[in-house]
Amino acid sequence: MTAMLDTKGMNCPLPILKTRKAIKEIAVGDILQVLSTDPGSARDFEAFCHSTGNELLESGEENGVFIFLIRKTS
Repeated sequence: MTAMLDTKGMNCPLPILKTRKAIKEIAVGDILQVLSTDPGSARDFEAFCHSTGNELLESGEENGVFIFLIRKTS
């Protein structure tokens, strides 16, 4: 299952804080898609996944919106 979290218009640290909360609400193995417009979010989400053990499956940018796919691993 894939859940979506829209953090467009929010600046650090809000996208990460909201992601931390949202990832707690999904099942292990599920995927969270996060949308962000914060230019520093690519670096932030890499660090978030590294520190939490969740898997960053994909990251990209489309029309100024950064898109992250994170699989909950534990």
